[in-house]
Amino acid sequence: MHRVRLNNLAAKLWRRSNPPIHRRSISQDSLVYGSEIVTARKNGLPIVALESTIITHGMPYPDNLNTALKVEDAVRKQGAVPATIGIVGGKVHVGLNNEQLEILSKADPAKTVKCSRRDICFIVSHGLNGGTTVSATMLIAHAANIPIMATGGVGGVHRGAEMTYDISTDLTEFGRTPVAVVCSGVKSILDIGKTLEYLETQGVPVIKIGETPEFPAFYCSETLDKIKAPYKVSNAKKAADIMKTQRTLGINTGILFAVSIPEKYTLKPDIVDCAISEALEKATVMHVTGKQVTPFLLNELNKITCGQSLEANIALIENNAKVAAEIALNLCEKSRISCVQGSIISKRKPIVIGGAVLDTIVQVKEKINSCHPEDNRNGNPVPQEPRMP
Repeated sequence: MHRVRLNNLAAKLWRRSNPPIHRRSISQDSLVYGSEIVTARKNGLPIVALESTIITHGMPYPDNLNTALKVEDAVRKQGAVPATIGIVGGKVHVGLNNEQLEILSKADPAKTVKCSRRDICFIVSHGLNGGTTVSATMLIAHAANIPIMATGGVGGVHRGAEMTYDISTDLTEFGRTPVAVVCSGVKSILDIGKTLEYLETQGVPVIKIGETPEFPAFYCSETLDKIKAPYKVSNAKKAADIMKTQRTLGINTGILFAVSIPEKYTLKPDIVDCAISEALEKATVMHVTGKQVTPFLLNELNKITCGQSLEANIALIENNAKVAAEIALNLCEKSRISCVQGSIISKRKPIVIGGAVLDTIVQVKEKINSCHPEDNRNGNPVPQEPRMP
């Protein structure tokens, strides 16, 4: 009876001191970890999450598979562990193996879902395959306690969004999921200026990594109108400092780290802009809308540039993965606890219910006069109180 009352009291006190949490991430029980990721989590190794839409909808086969393998190798060469995230047969996988990568790379894009946050429950419930976008990858990475991911370029505000309201869910995910994303800025096919404004509204830090302040434009090292990034750091170590500070402050937004494409592969902004305009006109004529717009435009750009855009895309994602791995390693060195991927550290105050028994021993150092004559240790008689007759 007393135990029941004590349990009820404990539950009541716990509820008072711990208000309900509205989870913004999916359950960890829903995730299937690859063997390499299981080992990395056990040993506290830095992990870099990778998206899989580039495999399912970003490139043709076998370029998509070869790129996925190259990107993973780029992470491993830096001493980190790659975790390509995707959905295969309705299971959310963190760390796809080579067989699963091949399944997604050969899948028909029309039958494989381009998966953002909103699509996950449908894909899982129907046992389908899905390539995760930046938003879905951030969501799943956060559930798996992976603090950083790499991609080519993030989604954003589409050109003409004032009429179509076509804005990528990547941007809202940045505002609510604390995962850093290393990318070559925003895809060139988008309205980069409006995208940066939207990220500011979401409270997302946008930081250029490199020596120059210009914000990269995916295939190009800078935008046509030379937009500057709000902030700049020179290397991965300083980027890791920012991540650690954000974690210490408890700010639960993502961070966009922008990295310019390697100079060897950069395309000229004016040439890319003309190619995009041509591709957009074709998309309008063919009534391409929704989530099909980006894959269509990327494919058209590849045709218009005679393969140069695809070559640039492969180079920049590989470079971004390398930088993300460097940041992950530095973050691991700065905070060993943050590298234990499977652990959850509570910041709440503990509640202790029970009692304490205190045994007190008193030792008197002064001379003691006993109340009994026979106990007088000095040999002197102890004066007795007079008795009443």
